[in-house]
Order: sequence, then structure tokens, then C-alpha cells
Amino acid sequence: MAEHRTAGRVGDIAPFHVMAILARAQALEAAGRDIVHLEIGEPDFATPAPVVEAGVAALRGGRTHYTDARGLPALREAIAGFHATRWQAAVDPDRVVVTPGASGALLLALGLLTGPGDEVLMADPGYPCNRHFAGFCDARPVSVPVDAGSGFQLTLEAVERHATPSTRAVLIASPSNPTGTVIPPHELGRIREWCRARGVALIVDEIYLALTYDGDEHSAARWDDVFVVNSFSKYFLMTGWRLGWLVAPAWAIPALERLAQNLFLAPSTPAQHAALAAFSPANLAQLDARKAELRARRDFLLPALRDRGFAIPVVPQGAFYLYADCSRFTADSEAFARQLLEQAGVAVTPGIDFAQHDAKRHVRFAYTQPLPRLAEALNRIDHFLQA
Repeated sequence: MAEHRTAGRVGDIAPFHVMAILARAQALEAAGRDIVHLEIGEPDFATPAPVVEAGVAALRGGRTHYTDARGLPALREAIAGFHATRWQAAVDPDRVVVTPGASGALLLALGLLTGPGDEVLMADPGYPCNRHFAGFCDARPVSVPVDAGSGFQLTLEAVERHATPSTRAVLIASPSNPTGTVIPPHELGRIREWCRARGVALIVDEIYLALTYDGDEHSAARWDDVFVVNSFSKYFLMTGWRLGWLVAPAWAIPALERLAQNLFLAPSTPAQHAALAAFSPANLAQLDARKAELRARRDFLLPALRDRGFAIPVVPQGAFYLYADCSRFTADSEAFARQLLEQAGVAVTPGIDFAQHDAKRHVRFAYTQPLPRLAEALNRIDHFLQA
């Protein structure tokens, strides 16, 4: 029997190590263990009731047919309006493409911009799918090591050091996963000017922007030549609805529409109708209350982990992650994460999911559990470290 073969690009896509942690945590729960889940990057809050009700009404009303590949016009207008009111960024609705999650937006942008021989600069540590999306498009992800000195963000100097004539795009996430840090607006502006002068595309992932706790929320959509990715998953609490958006330069929209037609056909219709309800003043007030809860969790867990010997040199300004240096306790954060789960019932994500640079020194804590559960996790960590 002939051997089955897969494309070479598949072999370059690493698995999510956190999924192995999650699977083991669930197996332990099935056996009767209580596990504190601090591994998954998903808020524990349910989708707000008005959004759910709008989705149900769409289903019952027969709104289950295809939409325009770019999304419902009303939703694109609502997204543009949100940019204007929340971030004072004037966005033409015609420059908005609604996508199946932020992942769909990133795939569209990189599919449009990159191909064989092209390079995409991105921070290390960073969200692992970013480099895999680049590789899927036959481009080469260039991981740029960053550390506390730059707030775990790219700087213009780092971009200049790693750029080559093959550099086609620079990808920045702010606030970032796994560090929760924000790039200073002036530094983003410097990188944007560098990109403009060289014909390099700038892609900015802002899926955690509305979950910025410290300082103002600065959207790169204030510039009309930048590709800006966002999502209904995190701030809007709609992870499973799989809906995001891309704000793109006007020149890119026709090609992006063709790509969307062929890759996705259209975003989920019921999810889009549900998302229309997400922008009501009452719903946004509820979301901001949830944001305040997340900030309280950060302010509880951050000093507590530092007191226990985890090094977190930069206060994360947003998202819901703490990227902690655990080298005081171990030389292998992956083994540390496994032992913490097995012995203490606390699930965290090893740094290998996010980085090549210093990955063995770090674990990520996602503060996506209520304060009492965070306190329970700390109690278990204490016993684990003292054993």
C-alpha cells in the first residue's frame, strides 16, 4: 500500500502544547480531581445575554443564508462606528472585512501580502499561530527576540537589525499574548514610518486592545495604510462564535474580498447578527464591568506571584496573561507545568508554546478564573513549592 504523504508545510506546524495540558487536566477532572484552569486564553465569562438573544432571534428568523464575503454591511458600519467612538479612529466601513475569528483576518492579511521567499518579522515570545500562518503562506516567519528592556515589544532598532531585502511585513500584537504588554504609540509610529518608506506592510493585532487597563487605548486604525486585526472573542466574550474583523487599506479590499470568497465564502451569518447587539450601550457597559473584574484579578495575582519568586519584570498593561520567569524553581518550564498540574492541580501553559527565546524559563498564567479560584491556585502553588 502506498505511503500517504502530506505537504511539507504541515510538518512545520507545531502542536499547541497547552492542548496537551488541557487534555491531561480534563482527564484528571474526569477521575475526580479538582483543577484550577489557568492555561487557556479564554475568558470564563459567558457571552452577554443580549448577544445570545440576538443570535437566537437570527436563527429563528431564518437568517441562516450566506452574507456578502466581507460581512453584513450593518455590522461593518457598527465596527467602523466602534473604532470612531472608542478609539477616535476614522474608518470607512468599506475598509472593514468581517472574518471567521481573528485567525481568519490574519490568514487573509498574510495570504494577501506574503508568498515564497518573503519574510515576516514578529516578536518572540508571541502568539504561535502567527508564525504558522506565515509558514502556511510559504513565507518565512522571522522571530525577533524581545525582553523586558523593550516591554517584550518590537522596537524600530530591532526591526532594522532583523530586516532583509526579503522582509515583506512586520507583525505587532498590542496588547500581546503571552506578555500582556503594549507597544508605546510613538514606537509604533516609528515602525510604521519605516515600513512606509520601504514598501513593507505593517500588520497590528489588536484583539486585546479594548482590554487595556493602564494608559489609553491607541488603535493603529487611525492610519489608513495599516492592516489592523481585531476580534469579538476576548473583550466581547464571544470566543466560540468565531468572528473577527480586518481593517485594511482601500487598495487591498478587492483582493481580500476574492480571497475571502474562496477561503471562507462568508463569516457565520447567525454570529454576525448576534454581534450587532454587542455594540449597544448597555452591553458595552456590561463588558467594561467584566474588564474591571479582569483588572482586579491581575492586580491580585501579579504581586502574589512575584512574592513567591516568579519574576515578572514588566506589569502587563492589558489582555489577561502573566508571563512569568520560573527559572528560580526549574530549568525546564515544560516539566514544571506538568508537575504543577499532576501534583498541585494547577494548569498553566509552558513558554515553549510562545517562544524560542528563553522558552524554558517561562510559563504563562491566564487569570481567567474568579478571585477565589486564583487564591486557591496560589495556596496549591505554595504547597507545591514547599514540597
